[in-house]
Amino acid sequence: SPLQPKYAAVLDRESAYEKLTARLPPPPAAAPPPSATPGPKPKATPKAAPKPRVAPEEDSNLERMVKSSAFKSFARSAATVLGREITRGVFGTRRR
Repeated sequence: SPLQPKYAAVLDRESAYEKLTARLPPPPAAAPPPSATPGPKPKATPKAAPKPRVAPEEDSNLERMVKSSAFKSFARSAATVLGREITRGVFGTRRR
């Protein structure tokens, strides 16, 4: 091959990851583990009272419409047509 002389030699170059990690400062030293000597225990914080459950409200008209199968079918059809037209425009196969 005519490219053999140029690309035959294997090089082990420094990767971009290695270059970037070399620029970063060293990580801070780890905190020492807590001592095992017994001492006063910290006071427990009081837990907040659980919030009472609220009955779910009825869906609004808009939410019911969006959840309907007719709307989903319409949206799917519109998205298909839109996607087809975008594809035709990108690839230049528009109708004349």
